Amino acid sequence: MKNEKKAVALKYPEGAAAPLLVASGKGRLAEKMLEIAEREKIPMVKNAELADFLTLQELGSVIPQETWEIVAKIFAFFVDLKKS
Repeated sequence: MKNEKKAVALKYPEGAAAPLLVASGKGRLAEKMLEIAEREKIPMVKNAELADFLTLQELGSVIPQETWEIVAKIFAFFVDLKKS
């Protein structure tokens, strides 16, 4: 399904080389992940291409190096937002 909703959750533990993929879902599972994130006030960003790519990765793995730059920008945005 081309228009199927997708969602991923990342975590960047201290000492990790890069963020880890801790959750991934498509369709109804993605919708549920987004509902929980909204309810719990977990910061979210919409990036369909990144979600498409990351949903193909193995859970618990470090995100692929080709995504480091965009993910770093997303994490930096949330850090700046938290400071405001």
